[in-house]
Amino acid sequence: MKNLLTRTLTGLLFVAVLIGATVSSAQSFVILFAVATALTVWEFSTVVNLHAGASVNRFINTVAAVYLFFCFAGYSSDLVPSKAFVPYLLSLLYLLISELYLQKPNPLKNWAFAFASQIYIALNLSLLNVLAFQYDALTNSTKFYWQFPLAVFILLWANDTGAYLCGSALHKRFPAKLFERVSPKKSWVGSIGGGVICLTVAGVLTFALIAGGMGVGIASLVRNEMQSAKVNTFIEYQMEKDAEAQKQENEYIEDGFKVGGNFEIKSTAQISDA
Repeated sequence: MKNLLTRTLTGLLFVAVLIGATVSSAQSFVILFAVATALTVWEFSTVVNLHAGASVNRFINTVAAVYLFFCFAGYSSDLVPSKAFVPYLLSLLYLLISELYLQKPNPLKNWAFAFASQIYIALNLSLLNVLAFQYDALTNSTKFYWQFPLAVFILLWANDTGAYLCGSALHKRFPAKLFERVSPKKSWVGSIGGGVICLTVAGVLTFALIAGGMGVGIASLVRNEMQSAKVNTFIEYQMEKDAEAQKQENEYIEDGFKVGGNFEIKSTAQISDA
């Protein structure tokens, strides 16, 4: 119960900060998601370094991701030209070339995880700026529309909540699993129910935005959210399972003694002989 209360309060605080920063101003929106980009890429790099046998340059990787986010924000709001992306490309070249000289055990794995974080995390968050900053033909200028990026998160929350509620209520009647190898508790009925709830919320959002004088293609957002929500969830679960498997492989118990790294104890007899 205490854990549930803690998670609920943390979730409410997260939602309050996200909505508040997004609605307040373009500056607070950019700052919030730039910080989110930095923290998530740093955490991703830390996890793969600790549990996946990689050695990603966390600092350069995180700086490059944050710079990409600011580039998208500046370019989408017509503050900087497309040339602003050149330093980002140079940082990617640095990540590639530096691995040739660092003499690390598995440079290909380091490249793979570094670029995975740039595509999976940095690029996805950066594209929120494309939704947020839209050209206004009436004023011949680019304006900040907080409704669009906020709609993405509302649809995401609706899809996850609907999937959880439908899956919990109907999984006994429809027990077919969606992707049992990665997530044993995910069911097809939950996935379909989440999609239906997401479409319902999308209809309400569309009506509200049109009534407010803002026509928007919510249908495309729904399609992307329904697809990305499931795919991202399974990717996260698979990464967690791989990290746990790697951890168990690197550190296990044999004959009552911890064995890991470059040291291996076949039996307790070796200890007495030593």
